[in-house]
Formats: sequence, C-alpha cells, structure tokens
Amino acid sequence: MNNFDVVIVGGGPIGIACGLEAKKKGLSYLILEKGPIVNSLYHYPSNMQFFSSSEKLEIDEIPFISNEAKPKRNEALEYYRRIVTSNKLNIHLFEKVEAVVKDEAVFNIKTTKNTYYANNVIIATGFYDIPNELNIPGEALEKVSHYYQDPHFYAQQKIAVVGASNSAIDAALECYRKGAEVTLIIRGTEVGQRVKYWVRPDIINRIEEGSIKVYYNATLHEIKQTEISITTPNGLVTIPNDFVLALIGYKPNFEFLTKLSIKLSQDEKRLPNYNPDTMETNVDNLYLAGVICGGMETHKWFIENSRVHAPMIMNAIVSKSRNSGV
Repeated sequence: MNNFDVVIVGGGPIGIACGLEAKKKGLSYLILEKGPIVNSLYHYPSNMQFFSSSEKLEIDEIPFISNEAKPKRNEALEYYRRIVTSNKLNIHLFEKVEAVVKDEAVFNIKTTKNTYYANNVIIATGFYDIPNELNIPGEALEKVSHYYQDPHFYAQQKIAVVGASNSAIDAALECYRKGAEVTLIIRGTEVGQRVKYWVRPDIINRIEEGSIKVYYNATLHEIKQTEISITTPNGLVTIPNDFVLALIGYKPNFEFLTKLSIKLSQDEKRLPNYNPDTMETNVDNLYLAGVICGGMETHKWFIENSRVHAPMIMNAIVSKSRNSGV
C-alpha cells in the first residue's frame, strides 16, 4: 500500500515522535529517512554528551535511562532505536525524499526507491545536513571538514578549529587531549556563551595556560596544503597546518522548503511560515516539526522543546479530518 494518511519526512527523534502519535491516533503513516535511524544523531561526534538531561530527550513518556544525568550519543542511539523496533514503527531507512508535489488535495512523495501518496505531510528533517561555508580559497581541499567525528584521527597533527560553539569547543578539547596541536579561530571576542556550562571553564583554562592557541576577532583567510592564513586585528598571520575543522554551524534545506511552496521570512533568519498552534504551514495539510521550524535560528529548537510538536500536529490532522467529514 502506497497511500497514507500521513507521510513523515525525517526519521530523527521528532519524526519518530510523530510516528508514535500517528499510530496512537489510528492513522496510516510512513516515516521516510535518508539514512539510518536518527541519522543526524548518528553523525554527531562519537564522544558527544548532550546538553539536555535524559528525561528531556524522552518522547511519548518512554523512560530514557542513562549512566549520567546528561546522556551520550551512543545511549541516545540505543534509546531511539529501541523505540522504533519495540513499537514496530513503519519506517523506511536509506530512502531519500527527492520531491513532494501536491496534486489538488493529495501529496505525491517521490523517493529514491518508490512513490507514495498522502493526505498530510510532516517535514521533520532538522538542519544538520548542510554546513555553513567559509567561502574562502582552499575550502575544497581534502584536509578541510565541516564535521567532526573522533579525535584519534588528529593525534600529533596541527589542526585549526574554526568556531566558538559547542561543536567547535568540544572538538578542540578532545583533539588537544589526544595529542593534537590545536589552534582556535574565533570570529568574536570570546568563547560562545552557549557553550555547555561544564565545558566553557575548561576551554578558557586551556587557552589561558597556553595549551590551546586562540585568535579572537579573527577569520580564516586562505587554506593551503601545509599552512593557513588568518585575518587578525594585527594583520594577516600564516601558521603551519595539517587539518581544518570548520565547525561554524549548519542550516536547513531552504531549497527543499521553497520547492514545497513554504513561505520564508525575507530577513536573515529565513523563518518558515507556520501556525504555532497546529504547526501547519501556509500550504494546507503540510506541517513542520522540530528544529527546522527555527530557520537560521538553529539554537531555538531542540528535542526537549519540540517533542510537543508531534501531538499538536496529530491533533490538528484528526480535528481537520473530523470537521471535513472524512
């Protein structure tokens, strides 16, 4: 059967939460995920620890038990994977959505493997797929990465970490402790205020003692095979370099949203248009869930404050269905 009441695009925690709610409401549904279960979390750094405590990452009131108050990546993968398998959720993995087209009242969803039809579509794709770019010479070199996985790779190497947020600071500290020579390049005047409160003093102390070098009010100017140049308040500085981690954030797939005819704000925030009470966009029966609702404000929505989107959306879908007599 390729016809559903609801098709959910994205198999992350919020997409899974939407699937659970659809199942409880008796709606036929399908979750489509281009990678493994919770694909974005899978690609997080291997040693990452969440800012949120485990109970705030719970969905559908299913207990999340972790070794510490704030769980790590591997525990989150185990938690969400068990929810999918134990609840026998209808999820298709490694199946990427290529297009969603609305034909009158029905959505046509074309993937890399099949075509599906749905009365309602939920976009819960997050923002981790498209990194912000430096747009400088040398960014395409193999030594440059916008993602960080494991510090062992960088042992005894000279690495530059660009950014001042959690991902950049975690990478800098982990790589330093595995024997890398780390240089931080920060555009602002200080380490980001949103860095995890138990991590921020650590990085400040490492900087002050000289274990990790830092350039404030600085930007990366050019990347070469064996060196990088940095624009600083004192002029251009060139230092030896083996690898660059450009961890300057990520953004939603705005092109995909635009193709769906979802209106975006014209300012730099690029906020999508939706009803905050139902999560329905300006396109009838097309909903948003999770962090994608924040546009470029990627710090606005997290698992803990967007998990409520799932019941809001399903209640809206059921209510509209009843009112239309379907």
